Amino acid sequence: MSDLLRDFAAAVARHPDRTALVEASGNAISFADLQTRSHAFVSSWAARGIAPGDRVLLAMPVGADLYAALAAVWSLGATVVLPEPAMGLRGLIHAARTTRPRAFCSAGAYGLLQLALPALWPMIHLRPSTGGGANLGRPLPGPDDIALISFTSGTTGAPKAIPRSHAFLAAQHHAIAPLLDSATEERDLTAFPVFVLINIASGRTSVLPDWKMSRLAHLSPDRLAARIATQNVTRALLPPALCETLARAPATPMLHTVFTGGGPVFPDLLDRLWSNRPGLRIACVYGSTEAEPIAHLEAAAITARDRAAMDAGAGLLAGHPVPGIDLRLQHGEILVAGAHVNAGYLDPAHDAENKIREDGRIWHRTGDAGRLDGAGRLWLLGRAGAEVRTDAATLHPFAVEVAARTWPGVRQAALMPGKGSPCLVIEGTASHLQDWQARARALGIVRVTAIRRMPMDRRHASKIDRAALARRDLG
Repeated sequence: MSDLLRDFAAAVARHPDRTALVEASGNAISFADLQTRSHAFVSSWAARGIAPGDRVLLAMPVGADLYAALAAVWSLGATVVLPEPAMGLRGLIHAARTTRPRAFCSAGAYGLLQLALPALWPMIHLRPSTGGGANLGRPLPGPDDIALISFTSGTTGAPKAIPRSHAFLAAQHHAIAPLLDSATEERDLTAFPVFVLINIASGRTSVLPDWKMSRLAHLSPDRLAARIATQNVTRALLPPALCETLARAPATPMLHTVFTGGGPVFPDLLDRLWSNRPGLRIACVYGSTEAEPIAHLEAAAITARDRAAMDAGAGLLAGHPVPGIDLRLQHGEILVAGAHVNAGYLDPAHDAENKIREDGRIWHRTGDAGRLDGAGRLWLLGRAGAEVRTDAATLHPFAVEVAARTWPGVRQAALMPGKGSPCLVIEGTASHLQDWQARARALGIVRVTAIRRMPMDRRHASKIDRAALARRDLG
């Protein structure tokens, strides 16, 4: 990531003593400390034989060592392999078998994994180290060199490996950085690792979560508020599931902005956030693993007319496409192209399903259905191909689900094909079932099922896991 490495070095030169990261323990790491740690890793791992083109599988807690390791591996011209964290050990083994790394880099108890997992036995084992000289005289990797291999979430099949070049990550940095830009010094509570990278390159402080992202349901509103208050957080970058927790948390006056994405941001969630934080700025970012960001929406710009349209079944407003991305619709599916849109997968066989090559350009099929309004804004309709047919009409999931979330007692809603006829599955207060059934019949849906808890995705707990829901007996 030559551009980001240069930006990181520039941030160190400008603000060596400024806090770059606050770890889960509360330990503050300055930009100079982070660079020193990265240089020590470079010296140690170069001595172990890590060379340009090598792949290094990382298994490390989210903290300073992780980001120092990223910079060190890139400085050595090697490629970082990041397994899908939501899959746990299965994700690590899948990453090892898919990418065949030369080295395994671990910190803390993760080092024991090499003893336990045969897939890791042949690899050089790297650990964080101290000491060593400055990172001098090493050529930075080229823009087309692969910086990172990450994975899709695996919600629609086995996770796909996505190679990202240094040029791609630089383009992503330039696409995201303007969204995070601020005229004042900020302290960002950041639950998305990619945004931590952007902040490091921008010289901005990131406060890391002190909770496990795999156990979001166990994070209490009081604990989240305490993290914000004790660390003087001014902005929070959170998935919608954590925004739900924030909406129930005590007020924290220093917090003035929330960025959210990684799942649909429904209007009722915005209302709950504003209920005890009037004036809070909420910025919604739509994107995918292969293309982040795609569209951006300032929640305050949603008009009464927009809200009425969403309540009436127009879908979910996602905002204007971000600069630097081209967006079009093909048979109702959202397609995107641009410098920060992934060009292909590690296994070319996966390209046939998700990539369209036209006139020298590569378009990515997002798998999402949408439409563009007269102002050029994107509206989301749900997953492409997930629409259902009733006797009266064809209904897209978000056209029904966004509206259903305004009904009394509804917390979550999912429109499913069902057996024989569409079914609206609702998590909420079951005493409202008759009312839900009456409202659903007006939309042409004759079956409504109440469930105790909706299954959610493993990555951010912010999208309904429709595959898991489909396996249930919905009656």
